Amino acid sequence: MSQVRPEGLAAALERGLPAIAWIHGDEHLLALEAADAVRAAARAAGATERIVFEGGRGFRPEALAAEAGALSLFGEGKLLELRLAAKPGREIGQLLADLAARLPDEVRLLVQSPRLDRAVTDSAWFAAVDRHAIVVPVYPVARQQLPQWIGARLARQRQRADPDTLAFIAERVEGNLLAAHQEIRKLALLFPEGPLPAEETRAAVLNVARYGAFDLVEPMLGGDAARTLRTLEGLRAEGEAGPLILWSVADALRTLLRLHEALAAGRPIAGELRAARVFGPREQLFQGALRRLDAETVRDTLQQAALTDKMMKGLAAGDAWRALETLALAIAGARPPARKHRGH
Repeated sequence: MSQVRPEGLAAALERGLPAIAWIHGDEHLLALEAADAVRAAARAAGATERIVFEGGRGFRPEALAAEAGALSLFGEGKLLELRLAAKPGREIGQLLADLAARLPDEVRLLVQSPRLDRAVTDSAWFAAVDRHAIVVPVYPVARQQLPQWIGARLARQRQRADPDTLAFIAERVEGNLLAAHQEIRKLALLFPEGPLPAEETRAAVLNVARYGAFDLVEPMLGGDAARTLRTLEGLRAEGEAGPLILWSVADALRTLLRLHEALAAGRPIAGELRAARVFGPREQLFQGALRRLDAETVRDTLQQAALTDKMMKGLAAGDAWRALETLALAIAGARPPARKHRGH
């Protein structure tokens, strides 16, 4: 039927809720808001009953099919929800295709899943679902778009901030949309509608960045040395395991090397990216790093990663965290900063 981004979902739902609404993606806040919008539209259309199915190991497709065909005892509509922890296989896909074509008008289905790959979206069963569905792909907000995203959210609560303040908030939340949402709601409580006072706003915004081991890859491959260093320092301060951080770095390097080898062999990059499960905005990230870092540099940094791994395991002398910093900054295109020796 149609594919819409989360920001266009409300307008699409005003035109009517189709048989199936399918939300897929890995950005939790945006997926949650999109699902809430579908639930509200279903309630407005008379779906007062809501039944949730978890599509895990114990999921029984026939139970969903039976519920879809059973009308409410009180003649009211109902919303069925199917929450998938992984991409659907052929059995579930065919079930959804069959349901899409025969759901009664009183029954609507909301499907939530991780991001769908081409193997799913190019399948015949998904095409059958799509004819009766609204599909909402949820992509992460790119780092450079985050200030604009924050500004749009402030506008919803009739507030606005200058570009420097928006950039400041974006830096503090480090791409964590849930944290950004919490800070934006806090500003609604602290300040009246209209322009936000810059100094007071900055003082009110906490350093809410929370880092995970895989958060280092984006600034590192993107060539943002300052953010790479800040992220690595945040990871260390939060006690993230060094070996896990190093694994994420080495995994990104191995993917880059595979891409270089594919180029040298004349193979299409798109296939290698899919094989490495690199989708959406991350494709541009890896392609940019591919242009910036030649194959020899990638091989050198992989050797450096192997030595850093030995340091972490106590098999080689050296400061493992300093080596990891040197490695990450080398990939980002910068040398590590000079440090003053401190006495203990």
